[in-house]
Amino acid sequence: QVQLVESGGGLVQPGGSLTLSCAASGSIVRLNAVGWYRQAPGKQRGSVARITSGGGINYADSVKGRFTISRDNAKNTVYLQMISLKPEDTAVYYCNADISSISGGAYRVQNYWGQGTQVTVSS
Repeated sequence: QVQLVESGGGLVQPGGSLTLSCAASGSIVRLNAVGWYRQAPGKQRGSVARITSGGGINYADSVKGRFTISRDNAKNTVYLQMISLKPEDTAVYYCNADISSISGGAYRVQNYWGQGTQVTVSS
């Protein structure tokens, strides 16, 4: 069974930094495109950053120049490095990935969500 688990969230002061990790485990053949999303209280979930299997990257305008997405294919892990954090970055951050796997002898490509990790930026 494939799982996607985020980690690295926490409480940080404005101007601080955090690095989130999104690790996929299970009968994985390939971690394809992976995106980070966030949802603040009372707001819709929105895209933060995305990286394709070929390394193509895009960011939301609100995080350009402050957030960096990267991947380690050997570890089936994607990272989100966040610097110069602002109170408006406070949200639950979710990882979303298209994962190729073997399940019941069959090759599948499915979309998965992680459980989320809380990031709070406050003094």
